[in-house]
Amino acid sequence: MTSLPENSPPPIGEDDRDTAVQRLREAYAEGLISHEELDERLHQVLTAEAHSELASALVSLPEEHPGSTSTIAAAGGRIQRRGAWRVPRILKVGSAYGRVRLDLSRAIIEHPVVDIELRLGTGGARITVPRDAVVDVEGLSTGWKDLRYKVPPRSRTGGPTIRISGTMGFGRLKIRHARR
Repeated sequence: MTSLPENSPPPIGEDDRDTAVQRLREAYAEGLISHEELDERLHQVLTAEAHSELASALVSLPEEHPGSTSTIAAAGGRIQRRGAWRVPRILKVGSAYGRVRLDLSRAIIEHPVVDIELRLGTGGARITVPRDAVVDVEGLSTGWKDLRYKVPPRSRTGGPTIRISGTMGFGRLKIRHARR
């Protein structure tokens, strides 16, 4: 077994690399960097051997505020989040032509209130919330189709409040509580 020299920096962990890749993707989605710049920086992050190389790939990006706001956007296609993903305090979802599927039933929700802001053109959206969540849809404006949400008859307490707002054009929003 070889040991590292005493002065050598610790190796880059996969979590550090994944975090850097996610920050670059978010910066691209927000229009802060070009497609070419994204490619260059991703290459730099994926081949980095030292933390200083990771830092230099992220140097011109705005300061990160962990867990505050995240944006998911696509012109077409499907936006999907499920499993054990970390839900930010404010989640902005934009899609011109695609379908949106958000499953929060197994997600890591660290905030008592989560705001989901939808900006959808055509295409439907389905959101599955935790069994004990309270859902507020007062800030949502639907166009062509309606909203399908039925408050569970026996609501449990103690879960997060999920506030859904924004606009939907021609798609239907379906919200349901997880069964388990």
